Amino acid sequence: KMGNAESNVYQNHISRFLPEEQSDIDGVFDTLSGLSGSAGAKNSKATKKTVTLAALQAAYTREPLPEQMTVRLYSGMKSVDLTGKSSGLNEQIAKEQFVIFMSNLLKGNADEKITIIMRMISKTEGPVKGKQIQEFTEDLIMSVVHVLSYRKELKGWNLENTRDSASGIKALASQLLSELKLADGTKPVGPQLMETNFDQSVIEDWVYRVPQISIFLSVIIRQGLHVLHSLTDQTKDILNLVPGCKGIKGRGLVSLFDIPSIIYINSHLPAELQHKWQLLFSSRLHGESFSQLCGHIVNKGPCIMILKDLDGYIFGGFASHSWEVKPQFQGDNRCFLFSVFPSLAVYTHTAYNDHYMYLNHGQQTMPNGLGMGGQHGYFGLWIDSDYGKGHSKAKPRCTTYNSPQLSAKEDFTLDTMEVWAVGDLPESAGKKGKKSILDVDPEAQALLEMAGKSRQSEGLRETIEEDDDDN
Repeated sequence: KMGNAESNVYQNHISRFLPEEQSDIDGVFDTLSGLSGSAGAKNSKATKKTVTLAALQAAYTREPLPEQMTVRLYSGMKSVDLTGKSSGLNEQIAKEQFVIFMSNLLKGNADEKITIIMRMISKTEGPVKGKQIQEFTEDLIMSVVHVLSYRKELKGWNLENTRDSASGIKALASQLLSELKLADGTKPVGPQLMETNFDQSVIEDWVYRVPQISIFLSVIIRQGLHVLHSLTDQTKDILNLVPGCKGIKGRGLVSLFDIPSIIYINSHLPAELQHKWQLLFSSRLHGESFSQLCGHIVNKGPCIMILKDLDGYIFGGFASHSWEVKPQFQGDNRCFLFSVFPSLAVYTHTAYNDHYMYLNHGQQTMPNGLGMGGQHGYFGLWIDSDYGKGHSKAKPRCTTYNSPQLSAKEDFTLDTMEVWAVGDLPESAGKKGKKSILDVDPEAQALLEMAGKSRQSEGLRETIEEDDDDN
């Protein structure tokens, strides 16, 4: 029998779960212990149910979870110390260890998670090297992409309509690792980071400050081990981890985004916009024309634009307001610029100025094009109205967003561009009676006519897709 102190600890952990959650955990444990061949009378001490690594691998590896993540989860479960004497760790997982593992990782704070996470990073005690944390983080992200794809939880995205995730996994891992701070506040980088030793308190601080680690672990446990996955939880984190995707289905398009970058960029959007992205414009679908771009994005609410230059760099910006054609700056301090490749990063406002967004077309006196951050002739991101040319100037940083040069060369040639509306489209964007932007905005119509585009330009009068795009 467990000692009183131990059983109290166990009761405290069990009490964090609702009755239906407890029975869900019991069911998963019973299934796994059955696979472990340790089934038997529950009250018979001789055949106390346990779970083995082999049972975990038989149940989860290759299908929902990659092999290395199953081994890491097992190491984490095994690290739960029931006796207070860590030397006598058993190779088999007892029910109490299983429950405490679930409780700490799904309901615990950084302090409760940290011992388990340390064991998942390294099987041996003591400090861990940056390289080990990097491998753990890459495994974590790879497993999230894998399990969400396997469980069909990507909400209309899939591995076919997005860029290959391999480089995105590495880029997101690097981004999360860049938040590792030593006790004295320094952040090691590059090769130095790989060889630096990080102790438990530093990693606990990192887990506390970087919410993705806990969210990803939660996804892997819920969707990977298929426990507590269908029950509504208090946390909204997982709900909006991946936004629903509209407008790409059946069009043979591969987005410039990969799954890790979608997850990361979406987490920086205002909470009310994180549930849905809808494709408004793609240069591959709608052609390489600035008036086409304007026709598809004006008055469509907040949106994300992403582009690739001819050198393969991928970057973009989030516009917090509907784009309007006018010779003034627009938007607010929720706007940001970002990079997706070769590195993944988000650059937010500095409060230096309010030059968040700019869109102008067909004017003699002011620059014509689409810009974000900086100033005229010197934007953090600029697409010229002579479509195909742009610049990203930052010596060394863009004043509005503190972003570096996003493109490979300061003046770049555009290869591909996409614009996604985020959140629900505004009523005026055409849901009511399928109005075209040209009907709503006569100025845009006049500008298009000045640009030699007649009103019969059907591409500009594309109706907005309704929500029949769910997978």
